[in-house]
Amino acid sequence: MGRSAWPGRARSAQRGAWAFAALALAAGAGVVALAGCSSSSSSSSGPAAYCSARTNLENSIKGLTSLNASSGVSGLKSQVNEVANNASKLVSSAKGDFPSQTSAITSSVNTLKSSVATLSSSPSAAQIVTVTKDAASVVSSVTSFMDASSSKCS
Repeated sequence: MGRSAWPGRARSAQRGAWAFAALALAAGAGVVALAGCSSSSSSSSGPAAYCSARTNLENSIKGLTSLNASSGVSGLKSQVNEVANNASKLVSSAKGDFPSQTSAITSSVNTLKSSVATLSSSPSAAQIVTVTKDAASVVSSVTSFMDASSSKCS
């Protein structure tokens, strides 16, 4: 009987660690993709109004990589809300210049936010896969925007 209790605890701890490892992997890929797209310098006419929103969104995505198992699902939810808030600000300021990219950002962030909202304190493997896939979609849509806007924000 003692032997059967151990695997259950191990699986629960493994699931929690796996959730954060998978999310960190997806977020880490995003940080690598976004690293070369910083808006630290400006063009001769000055940066576009949405460049600071772009930087704020980039930083909130990078914040996902600082999460660890002790952050828990609540820490993940909080960081995803920050990503969503910064994405909303970016979309509001850039949708006129980049309608397809900002639409993709809105869609992917809403999907991630929904999948994270359904997480229990001990997410299942299927939930982990979904959140990881949705995080990768956010990274892809933001990277597309960063590429499209690089000439205006560099």
